[in-house]
Amino acid sequence: MDYSEARAAFFGGRDGDVRSLDWTTPARRLRDAIEPLATICFWSEPAYDEYAALGLDFLQGYVYSRASVLGDVEPRVASAAFGVFEPGLVADLFASARSTASVDDVRAAKERGAVTALRECLGEPEELAEVVAVLRRACEAADPTGRALHAGLTGLAWPEDLLGQLWHACTILREHRGDGHLATLVASGVDGVQANQLTELWVGWDALSYTGSRAWSPEAMDAGTGTLAERGWVADGRLTDAGRAFREDLEATTDLTVAAAVAAIGDDLDRVVARLDAWAQQVVDRGWFPPDPYKRAAG
Repeated sequence: MDYSEARAAFFGGRDGDVRSLDWTTPARRLRDAIEPLATICFWSEPAYDEYAALGLDFLQGYVYSRASVLGDVEPRVASAAFGVFEPGLVADLFASARSTASVDDVRAAKERGAVTALRECLGEPEELAEVVAVLRRACEAADPTGRALHAGLTGLAWPEDLLGQLWHACTILREHRGDGHLATLVASGVDGVQANQLTELWVGWDALSYTGSRAWSPEAMDAGTGTLAERGWVADGRLTDAGRAFREDLEATTDLTVAAAVAAIGDDLDRVVARLDAWAQQVVDRGWFPPDPYKRAAG
């Protein structure tokens, strides 16, 4: 898959009803503000060009660059860390990419692509140093215990470039929440395919449209739908009241998993989120993050 094919597949318009969701908690406001900035290393054209120079296509670049923080691991470790993608797809992409480029090379490409893209979008923004200082404070408060992707990121050196530090901080906080969300799913007895199905129905996408994009087979999706129906969470292709309440509880519990990081931001939250929101919108306007705001929850 090349960059134009990826844009056609993942940047399209929304299908389904728009849901009115309360995403005003401090943790969710931070999540939404950092997502386009953190993932510019996957979605932007400069990042794609860096991976392509190593011989990687879009999906290989995404999987290998994200999993590169784990080091030279078995492919199934990458699958487990990603959690909500079809495991065989992630393992195959990781293995094929690893045979093409080294971990060190893809890490360097990831940082170069992110910094180049952010500089094109933001230039040298005012208050950058102040925002980075606050985010680094949050990163220091975020416990990596049991969080593989988060822990891998904290083992890397901070970039020298201040925009690189912004990106790295946003990435740490993104994976910190993501790892916490996976732990919440595991504790709730929800597997990867069911997690995707709950999310797509929660935000209002058409049933199985999002889950299918994570490479789950029709058989796996049918089985997931059956399990959700048995638990009383899905009926007639929609969340039941119990299912909606359960999905809301999952997100509330995920908020709790990042409480220490959010608390470390303290009274700076409103100011920092406002600045991050503005920068994130510049990334969206440049076309380097999907325009659907619900993509920020889906990751």
